Amino acid sequence: MKIRIRTLAIIVLLAGMLGVVFVYGGLYNVAATEQHTEPMYRLLDYAMQRSVKRRTASMEVPDLKQQQRLRNGLVLYRRNCVQCHGAPGVSPDAFGMGMLPVPANLVATGREWEPAAMFWVVKHGIRMSGMPAWQYRMSDEEIWDVVAFVKQLTTLSPGEYAALSRQTPDASGQPAVPAAPSAAVPDISLGNAQAGARALQQHLCVTCHLIPGITGASRHVGPPLNGIATRTYIAGILPNTPGNLIHWIRNPTSVDPLSAMPNLGVSEQDARDMAAYLYTLKDIE
Repeated sequence: MKIRIRTLAIIVLLAGMLGVVFVYGGLYNVAATEQHTEPMYRLLDYAMQRSVKRRTASMEVPDLKQQQRLRNGLVLYRRNCVQCHGAPGVSPDAFGMGMLPVPANLVATGREWEPAAMFWVVKHGIRMSGMPAWQYRMSDEEIWDVVAFVKQLTTLSPGEYAALSRQTPDASGQPAVPAAPSAAVPDISLGNAQAGARALQQHLCVTCHLIPGITGASRHVGPPLNGIATRTYIAGILPNTPGNLIHWIRNPTSVDPLSAMPNLGVSEQDARDMAAYLYTLKDIE
């Protein structure tokens, strides 16, 4: 028994010493260009969901289907949310793309999260995630308006979102779509796959798509990209060639004006790098 206790104490001591060396030595990369490891990401995400669930178990949810609430929610969403989270057919602003963890795609959030949990996150924020607390900037009624609109967001196509925005006053929060080339890239040389993995993370592709080898949210609103290298067509429209893939990445709405994938202002070099990584994804499983 004493030997077991002594062994356990030694293990704990060694683990503590390794932890001190790891932290003091600055071995963990805190750069916003490098995602957490997969186990760390999943652990933090699970802990966040459990924390929110515990604090919203008995919360009462008001009627979220009132038209005035939805209209107010759209105005507030454009003013405060679209800059980081985007909208159907609308990309986030540049600073939103540079955040890590990347801001969630709220279409997926609206589908899967309970209204009470969404309200709590908007009101209180998420520590060290970039998600601010709106408790002192919006009233509870306004936060519920935002929640109501995010729930409606799951039903809107890019065209419907644009039409609803035009019909609703105070559209000043609507971000402009970045300029993008209108013609396919004539030079079909690919870039660096490793750099492409980082670019896919930084341009928030992982918030909508499952991309093997890149850590991100487990829920997605776009098609998974596993096996994209072996597909015949890109988005069911373009023949799958490097030039077409680069063109699609840079300017998807020139190919399909109704695509929910917005123009993200991707540079030519980043698009080449992203395409290089995507062409490594040959396994469908």
